[in-house]
Amino acid sequence: METAFYIAAAIAVLSTIMVITRYNLMHALLYLVVSLLSVAVILYLYGAPFMAALEVIIYAGAIMVLIIFFVMMLNLGSEADREERLWLKPRIWVIPAALCAVLLGELVYLVLAPHHAAAGIEVVPPKAVGMALFGPYLLAVELTGMLLMAGIVGAYHLGRKKAKTLHRFLENSAS
Repeated sequence: METAFYIAAAIAVLSTIMVITRYNLMHALLYLVVSLLSVAVILYLYGAPFMAALEVIIYAGAIMVLIIFFVMMLNLGSEADREERLWLKPRIWVIPAALCAVLLGELVYLVLAPHHAAAGIEVVPPKAVGMALFGPYLLAVELTGMLLMAGIVGAYHLGRKKAKTLHRFLENSAS
């Protein structure tokens, strides 16, 4: 189990460094997904399979799709179209795919291998997590939802193309 942790941690560190150092946003997002998947494997190792599943569903799934949606919504122009054609080349996908394959192999091994729970670790059922989120932490969950919505509206307004309009008095003098 210790070896599995070090493999997942090394992939997490490597992919996070790649996120920070990539100039192209889509390349950084690919490595961010790999980083989030490796964190999910680490969570599974520590006896939190529900949190690992939430990590994959919420972060590596929904939020990454949302980020990609907003990148596409900003529509950066013809230069971005040329770069997008370069993303379809296999050489860009090789390293993230290899890291994900290592994580998948590690996860399959962990699921199939018999293991014992570490001392002092108590399994928390999903119902208890839901009761905590929508009980004492309800205000924090709702504020997070409002903050995400404000970010979406802000990204839309920053990214939209504004048509140049002249004031009605200036239109006559311009002709």
